[in-house]
Amino acid sequence: MKASSRRDFLKGLGVAAAGGLITSSGLSLEAEGRGRSGRIVTGPMGRRVERVAADPADIPPPIHRDWPITHDITLRVEEVVAEIEPGVTFNFMTYNGQIPGPMIRVRRGDVVNLTIENPSSNRMPHNVDFHAVYGPGGGAAHTLVAPGQSKTIRFRCLYPGAYVYHCAVPDMDYHISSGMFGMILVEPPEGLPPVDREFYLGQHELYTDKQPGEPGHHNFDFEKLFEEKPTYVLFNGAKYGLTADRYGAMKAKVGETVRIFLAVGGPNLTSNFHPIGNVLSYVWREGAILNNPERNAQTVAIPPGSCGIFHMRLPVPGPVKFVDHALTRVARKGLLAVLEVEGPEQPDIYNPNPA
Repeated sequence: MKASSRRDFLKGLGVAAAGGLITSSGLSLEAEGRGRSGRIVTGPMGRRVERVAADPADIPPPIHRDWPITHDITLRVEEVVAEIEPGVTFNFMTYNGQIPGPMIRVRRGDVVNLTIENPSSNRMPHNVDFHAVYGPGGGAAHTLVAPGQSKTIRFRCLYPGAYVYHCAVPDMDYHISSGMFGMILVEPPEGLPPVDREFYLGQHELYTDKQPGEPGHHNFDFEKLFEEKPTYVLFNGAKYGLTADRYGAMKAKVGETVRIFLAVGGPNLTSNFHPIGNVLSYVWREGAILNNPERNAQTVAIPPGSCGIFHMRLPVPGPVKFVDHALTRVARKGLLAVLEVEGPEQPDIYNPNPA
């Protein structure tokens, strides 16, 4: 795309066209928001963190109040180096040092005072587009910050649902692929249906100049991006990150119910979300929580730039494996998360050794 036509395209979206490439943003949350960054260490390529994979259980609790409040939320851009898999590093762009960016949880009618900060140590400008915001570019038009800058906007949350937020600078596909996306959940006044546990996943793809598993530092590959041929497809920024062999599986118990929030950053691939060894008991596509849910769905397509809300029952013990059922993404490119369900066997439901 020519520079002039790209500028016209971005102007149509309400996004200022800054020169150069871009990095990421970070998030420090007050009120009903939360965030976590990895431990910082020193590396030969500059600022390095132990991990960017967000803890899927580290999210704000359900809202039980029946009145609106005001939230003061600060998104802080963090450009970091971390491992995709052991021995393979990449320059990630993040909100608050984690992928996906921290979940923001509010109620319909709440007001958000949002500040975005871009530390002077970063290399590129950034902004944020909230799909839950009425306003130019979802706020992107007024949150563009160069390194060393910060800006504040205010918005009222008027429509319930689960919505993606993401960086929306001219090279938005590069920034989103590198980790700059997350979810804002706007609960309806009556709240969400009760469950025992909640988890938060973010799916995206990385386009690098090496093959999956090739040791060393991987740089971003724009040719692969143009062709939409990713090297990795990931949950939470890490190959098989949410498994026992990496950062640990999610945990639950027999007889419990769980809610899974999925944000699909993309920037290009549709997620074909599927639980191996279970079924999605209730599904709200697009995060549209006011709609009647689908029942007992096996595989659900969630397009890039959208979300899914899923409820599941856990009647038997054992691992539930969350995958994209475009299975090469699982077997070759790293997309797998595990929910380990603990508890007594239930032979009347599943019996691996019948007499």
